[in-house]
Amino acid sequence: MQTLKGPAIFLAQFMADESPFNDIEAMAKWAAELGFKGIQVPIGNPAFVDVALAAESKDYCDELNGRVQACGVEITELSTHLEGQLVAVHPAYDELFDGFAAPQVRGNPGARQLWAQQQVTLAARASVNLGLTNQVTFSGSLLWPLIYPWPQRAPGLVEEGFAELARRWRPILDAHEEVGVNVCFEIHPGEDLHDGVSFERFLDAVNGHQRAQILYDPSHFVLQQLDYLSFIDIYYPRIKMFHVKDAEFNPTGRSGVYGGYQDWLARPGRFRSLGDGQIDFRAVFSKFAQYDFTGWAVLEWECCLKDQLEGAREGAEFIREHIIRVTDKAFDDFAASAVDPSANRRILGLSDPA
Repeated sequence: MQTLKGPAIFLAQFMADESPFNDIEAMAKWAAELGFKGIQVPIGNPAFVDVALAAESKDYCDELNGRVQACGVEITELSTHLEGQLVAVHPAYDELFDGFAAPQVRGNPGARQLWAQQQVTLAARASVNLGLTNQVTFSGSLLWPLIYPWPQRAPGLVEEGFAELARRWRPILDAHEEVGVNVCFEIHPGEDLHDGVSFERFLDAVNGHQRAQILYDPSHFVLQQLDYLSFIDIYYPRIKMFHVKDAEFNPTGRSGVYGGYQDWLARPGRFRSLGDGQIDFRAVFSKFAQYDFTGWAVLEWECCLKDQLEGAREGAEFIREHIIRVTDKAFDDFAASAVDPSANRRILGLSDPA
């Protein structure tokens, strides 16, 4: 058994134009001062990581790692959430998602898709050069506008959607296989991979590809009313990454899971800072200890109420207090006795074999 690593923090929600949130060293120092040991880094900002250079240059990655570690933390994983989203975009969302892409491919869905696939693949090689074995991404979605079966879905429509999703992701997964890096899909509403059943559909479509893995974030399961503890029991062999984010679900006679198009403050399902929501993190961390999870516990802050800097400060301590230092002993070892096959047979009322 191994104790999971942490606390770490996902930088995406904190990055900004002003110091200390505008470059990787300043943010690394800020994170270390709050008590974090690791930082999870999005690839989209060259002030944090130049993913194209990182994919080609081990020297650049060694230098980047050295600068970050000198600040008191280490890079835990790279994030390609926005780039992965663009691997598969339903036309209804073309304009809304276009801003995630590089300027030269905006307004051109085909070029945007190819650019996104290239970026996620670059992140695989960059991860290797940084000494990392996992990266996190979104699957994108071709089917999300059809999530509710009305009007009735045409026969074969869902199957074709997942077949196309697999066609787009299979080359990316194969590229990750070549370098030994896992693609950890964050199971998330808005993505075609949004629950266990949809992940299984995708896994079937890519023939159980060993690089198709999971980032576990219980907050998205609370908002769906999915059993977030049983999810770990079912999928722990595929869970390689962990976002620690709290949430609450308080339905009323007026609104439930779908939220009534309300903003986050008014929705029954809301993300909260750690300890302010409804997730039983003691049970979650116990599950990860039970299943020998060896990855990082990474804070993701998306609270609709609390100041983000306060959420980060409290989050580091919250994670630290919940990490279970696993034991190397059994509680009843003191009563153990030496193995004696003859005695065991006598206890069972059996005679010794001839």
